[in-house]
Amino acid sequence: MDNLVLYRKYRPQKLTEIVGQEHVKKVLTNSLAQNKIAHAYLFSGPRGSGKTTIARILAKSLNCTNYKNEPCDKCANCLEFSSGKSLDLIEIDAASNRGIDEIKNLRENVRFGPTTGKYKVYLVDEAHMLTKEAFNAFLKTLEEPPAHAIFILATTEPHRLLPTIISRTQRFDFKRLSMAELSERLEIVAKKEGSVVDLEAIKLIAHEADGSARDAESLLGQIMATGEDH
Repeated sequence: MDNLVLYRKYRPQKLTEIVGQEHVKKVLTNSLAQNKIAHAYLFSGPRGSGKTTIARILAKSLNCTNYKNEPCDKCANCLEFSSGKSLDLIEIDAASNRGIDEIKNLRENVRFGPTTGKYKVYLVDEAHMLTKEAFNAFLKTLEEPPAHAIFILATTEPHRLLPTIISRTQRFDFKRLSMAELSERLEIVAKKEGSVVDLEAIKLIAHEADGSARDAESLLGQIMATGEDH
Protein backbone atom coordinates (compact mmCIF):
# COMPACT_ATOMS: atom_id res chain seq x y z
CA MET A 1 0.00 0.00 0.00
CA ASP A 2 2.87 2.40 0.78
CA ASN A 3 3.93 2.67 -2.86
CA LEU A 4 0.45 3.63 -4.07
CA VAL A 5 -0.37 7.22 -4.97
CA LEU A 6 -2.59 8.86 -2.37
CA TYR A 7 -5.84 8.87 -4.35
CA ARG A 8 -5.55 5.08 -4.78
CA LYS A 9 -4.20 4.41 -1.29
CA TYR A 10 -7.10 6.20 0.40
CA ARG A 11 -9.86 5.62 -2.14
CA PRO A 12 -13.16 5.69 -0.17
CA GLN A 13 -14.78 2.29 0.39
CA LYS A 14 -18.19 3.52 1.58
CA LEU A 15 -20.53 6.31 0.48
CA THR A 16 -20.18 7.90 3.93
CA GLU A 17 -16.46 8.34 3.25
CA ILE A 18 -17.11 10.33 0.06
CA VAL A 19 -16.66 14.09 0.40
CA GLY A 20 -19.25 16.02 -1.61
CA GLN A 21 -21.84 14.75 -4.13
CA GLU A 22 -24.49 14.68 -1.39
CA HIS A 23 -27.33 14.54 -3.92
CA VAL A 24 -25.88 11.40 -5.49
CA LYS A 25 -25.12 9.67 -2.18
CA LYS A 26 -28.60 10.36 -0.78
CA VAL A 27 -30.48 8.87 -3.73
CA LEU A 28 -28.22 5.82 -4.01
CA THR A 29 -28.38 5.16 -0.26
CA ASN A 30 -32.19 5.34 -0.32
CA SER A 31 -32.36 3.12 -3.41
CA LEU A 32 -30.21 0.47 -1.74
CA ALA A 33 -32.23 0.64 1.49
CA GLN A 34 -35.51 0.21 -0.40
CA ASN A 35 -34.04 -2.32 -2.86
CA LYS A 36 -35.12 -0.15 -5.77
CA ILE A 37 -32.24 -0.79 -8.11
CA ALA A 38 -32.10 0.51 -11.67
CA HIS A 39 -30.67 -1.75 -14.35
CA ALA A 40 -28.59 1.09 -15.80
CA TYR A 41 -27.00 4.24 -14.37
CA LEU A 42 -25.31 7.21 -16.00
CA PHE A 43 -22.69 9.03 -13.93
CA SER A 44 -21.70 12.24 -15.72
CA GLY A 45 -19.46 15.03 -14.55
CA PRO A 46 -15.94 16.45 -14.54
CA ARG A 47 -12.89 14.26 -14.01
CA GLY A 48 -11.90 13.58 -10.44
CA SER A 49 -15.42 14.16 -9.09
CA GLY A 50 -15.88 10.60 -7.79
CA LYS A 51 -17.79 8.86 -10.60
CA THR A 52 -15.68 5.70 -10.74
CA THR A 53 -15.25 5.52 -6.96
CA ILE A 54 -18.99 5.76 -6.30
CA ALA A 55 -19.67 3.25 -9.09
CA ARG A 56 -17.36 0.73 -7.39
CA ILE A 57 -18.95 1.36 -4.00
CA LEU A 58 -22.41 0.86 -5.52
CA ALA A 59 -21.28 -2.43 -7.07
CA LYS A 60 -19.88 -3.59 -3.73
CA SER A 61 -23.01 -2.53 -1.86
CA LEU A 62 -25.23 -4.45 -4.27
CA ASN A 63 -23.26 -7.63 -3.60
CA CYS A 64 -22.54 -7.27 0.13
CA THR A 65 -24.08 -10.21 2.02
CA ASN A 66 -24.45 -8.16 5.23
CA TYR A 67 -25.50 -4.79 3.83
CA LYS A 68 -27.04 -2.49 6.45
CA ASN A 69 -27.03 1.15 5.29
CA GLU A 70 -23.49 0.58 3.98
CA PRO A 71 -21.31 -2.35 2.87
CA CYS A 72 -19.88 -4.32 5.80
CA ASP A 73 -16.34 -4.51 4.32
CA LYS A 74 -15.98 -7.87 6.10
CA CYS A 75 -17.83 -10.44 4.00
CA ALA A 76 -16.01 -12.32 1.23
CA ASN A 77 -17.74 -10.31 -1.49
CA CYS A 78 -16.80 -6.95 0.06
CA LEU A 79 -13.18 -8.01 0.47
CA GLU A 80 -13.00 -9.06 -3.17
CA PHE A 81 -14.52 -5.80 -4.38
CA SER A 82 -12.27 -3.69 -2.12
CA SER A 83 -9.15 -5.46 -3.38
CA GLY A 84 -10.22 -5.12 -7.00
CA LYS A 85 -10.33 -8.88 -7.48
CA SER A 86 -14.07 -9.47 -7.80
CA LEU A 87 -15.19 -11.26 -10.94
CA ASP A 88 -18.61 -9.65 -10.57
CA LEU A 89 -17.33 -6.16 -11.45
CA ILE A 90 -16.32 -5.82 -15.09
CA GLU A 91 -14.61 -2.51 -15.86
CA ILE A 92 -14.41 -1.50 -19.51
CA ASP A 93 -12.37 1.45 -20.73
CA ALA A 94 -14.40 2.65 -23.70
CA ALA A 95 -11.52 4.85 -24.85
CA SER A 96 -9.55 1.68 -25.66
CA ASN A 97 -12.46 -0.69 -26.33
CA ARG A 98 -14.82 1.46 -28.35
CA GLY A 99 -15.78 -0.74 -31.27
CA ILE A 100 -18.74 -2.94 -32.05
CA ASP A 101 -16.71 -6.15 -31.58
CA GLU A 102 -16.04 -5.27 -27.94
CA ILE A 103 -19.74 -4.57 -27.34
CA LYS A 104 -20.69 -7.84 -29.01
CA ASN A 105 -18.35 -9.62 -26.59
CA LEU A 106 -20.02 -7.78 -23.71
CA ARG A 107 -23.46 -8.85 -24.96
CA GLU A 108 -22.30 -12.46 -25.05
CA ASN A 109 -20.84 -12.30 -21.54
CA VAL A 110 -23.91 -10.58 -20.06
CA ARG A 111 -25.80 -13.84 -20.38
CA PHE A 112 -23.63 -15.41 -17.68
CA GLY A 113 -24.68 -14.79 -14.10
CA PRO A 114 -22.57 -13.44 -11.23
CA THR A 115 -19.81 -15.58 -9.74
CA THR A 116 -20.45 -15.11 -6.03
CA GLY A 117 -22.70 -12.09 -5.60
CA LYS A 118 -26.26 -11.22 -6.53
CA TYR A 119 -25.41 -8.91 -9.42
CA LYS A 120 -22.79 -8.67 -12.13
CA VAL A 121 -21.93 -5.00 -12.58
CA TYR A 122 -20.52 -3.61 -15.81
CA LEU A 123 -18.74 -0.26 -15.43
CA VAL A 124 -18.15 1.43 -18.79
CA ASP A 125 -15.71 4.31 -18.26
CA GLU A 126 -15.40 7.14 -20.80
CA ALA A 127 -18.64 5.84 -22.32
CA HIS A 128 -18.84 8.75 -24.78
CA MET A 129 -15.90 7.23 -26.70
CA LEU A 130 -17.97 4.32 -28.03
CA THR A 131 -18.60 4.42 -31.76
CA LYS A 132 -22.10 4.96 -33.11
CA GLU A 133 -22.25 1.31 -34.20
CA ALA A 134 -21.16 0.19 -30.73
CA PHE A 135 -23.80 2.43 -29.13
CA ASN A 136 -26.52 0.90 -31.28
CA ALA A 137 -25.37 -2.62 -30.39
CA PHE A 138 -25.21 -1.69 -26.71
CA LEU A 139 -28.71 -0.22 -26.87
CA LYS A 140 -30.19 -3.66 -27.48
CA THR A 141 -28.60 -4.91 -24.26
CA LEU A 142 -29.92 -1.93 -22.28
CA GLU A 143 -33.43 -2.46 -23.61
CA GLU A 144 -33.69 -6.05 -22.36
CA PRO A 145 -30.97 -6.70 -19.79
CA PRO A 146 -30.91 -9.93 -17.75
CA ALA A 147 -32.05 -9.51 -14.14
CA HIS A 148 -28.57 -10.08 -12.74
CA ALA A 149 -26.85 -7.38 -14.83
CA ILE A 150 -26.33 -3.76 -13.77
CA PHE A 151 -24.71 -1.22 -16.10
CA ILE A 152 -22.97 1.95 -14.97
CA LEU A 153 -21.85 4.38 -17.68
CA ALA A 154 -19.34 7.02 -16.58
CA THR A 155 -18.55 10.00 -18.79
CA THR A 156 -17.18 13.53 -18.75
CA GLU A 157 -19.10 14.35 -21.94
CA PRO A 158 -22.73 13.19 -21.64
CA HIS A 159 -23.76 15.29 -24.65
CA ARG A 160 -21.88 12.82 -26.86
CA LEU A 161 -24.08 9.90 -25.78
CA LEU A 162 -27.08 8.94 -27.88
CA PRO A 163 -30.37 10.23 -26.40
CA THR A 164 -31.75 6.69 -26.66
CA ILE A 165 -28.93 5.49 -24.37
CA ILE A 166 -29.45 8.29 -21.84
CA SER A 167 -33.22 7.69 -21.72
CA ARG A 168 -32.66 4.11 -20.58
CA THR A 169 -30.47 5.06 -17.62
CA GLN A 170 -30.95 6.67 -14.24
CA ARG A 171 -28.81 9.79 -14.58
CA PHE A 172 -26.67 11.43 -11.89
CA ASP A 173 -24.82 14.65 -12.63
CA PHE A 174 -21.69 15.01 -10.53
CA LYS A 175 -20.40 18.46 -9.59
CA ARG A 176 -16.93 19.88 -9.21
CA LEU A 177 -15.95 19.74 -5.54
CA SER A 178 -15.90 23.05 -3.68
CA MET A 179 -12.81 24.49 -2.02
CA ALA A 180 -14.25 23.51 1.37
CA GLU A 181 -14.93 19.93 0.26
CA LEU A 182 -11.47 19.52 -1.23
CA SER A 183 -9.87 21.02 1.87
CA GLU A 184 -11.77 18.57 4.06
CA ARG A 185 -10.60 15.65 1.94
CA LEU A 186 -6.97 16.84 1.99
CA GLU A 187 -7.01 17.21 5.77
CA ILE A 188 -8.28 13.61 6.10
CA VAL A 189 -5.54 12.25 3.84
CA ALA A 190 -2.79 14.31 5.47
CA LYS A 191 -3.84 13.09 8.92
CA LYS A 192 -3.76 9.47 7.76
CA GLU A 193 -0.26 10.05 6.38
CA GLY A 194 0.86 11.56 9.68
CA SER A 195 1.80 14.88 8.05
CA VAL A 196 1.16 18.39 9.35
CA VAL A 197 -0.16 20.66 6.61
CA ASP A 198 -0.90 24.33 7.26
CA LEU A 199 -4.40 25.55 6.42
CA GLU A 200 -3.04 28.00 3.84
CA ALA A 201 -1.22 25.16 2.09
CA ILE A 202 -4.41 23.08 2.08
CA LYS A 203 -6.34 25.97 0.54
CA LEU A 204 -3.67 26.54 -2.12
CA ILE A 205 -3.68 22.88 -3.15
CA ALA A 206 -7.49 22.85 -3.23
CA HIS A 207 -7.47 25.95 -5.42
CA GLU A 208 -4.97 24.46 -7.88
CA ALA A 209 -6.98 21.21 -8.10
CA ASP A 210 -9.90 23.04 -9.73
CA GLY A 211 -12.65 20.88 -8.24
CA SER A 212 -10.93 17.50 -8.74
CA ALA A 213 -10.32 15.32 -5.69
CA ARG A 214 -7.90 13.15 -7.66
CA ASP A 215 -5.83 16.16 -8.73
CA ALA A 216 -5.85 17.54 -5.18
CA GLU A 217 -4.57 14.28 -3.70
CA SER A 218 -1.97 13.94 -6.47
CA LEU A 219 -0.65 17.44 -5.72
CA LEU A 220 -0.55 16.68 -2.00
CA GLY A 221 1.38 13.49 -2.74
CA GLN A 222 3.92 15.37 -4.83
CA ILE A 223 4.51 17.83 -2.02
CA MET A 224 4.82 15.07 0.57
CA ALA A 225 7.37 13.35 -1.67
CA THR A 226 9.87 16.06 -0.68
CA GLY A 227 10.25 14.19 2.58
CA GLU A 228 9.11 17.03 4.86
CA ASP A 229 6.75 16.13 7.71
CA HIS A 230 5.39 19.69 7.90
